[in-house]
Amino acid sequence: MINLIAVIIAIAGVLAALGHLGYLAMLNNAAGKRAGGTPIAQYVKTRWPIAAGTTAASLFAWLLTSGGTTLDIIAILLAAGSGITATKALQSTQQKYRSGN
Repeated sequence: MINLIAVIIAIAGVLAALGHLGYLAMLNNAAGKRAGGTPIAQYVKTRWPIAAGTTAASLFAWLLTSGGTTLDIIAILLAAGSGITATKALQSTQQKYRSGN
């Protein structure tokens, strides 16, 4: 049962991290196509390490779910932490560049 919970949390962490990575890629692509997009591209460049780190951590947590109960608990903590970090980083980036007012 704990393994199933660990796998679900790990998958959620991977999805959150990939969402952040994808948003940064989309933002960087749009900044490259737009005149005056250099400041946005520079901002995105500073955010890549966070996105890559949370993605790597969540994938590693998913890998840990193939171990025993102790590794499942470590995987839950690692995946939850990386997922929360990725979600907060995504929200701060979205808030910084939100438009439509």
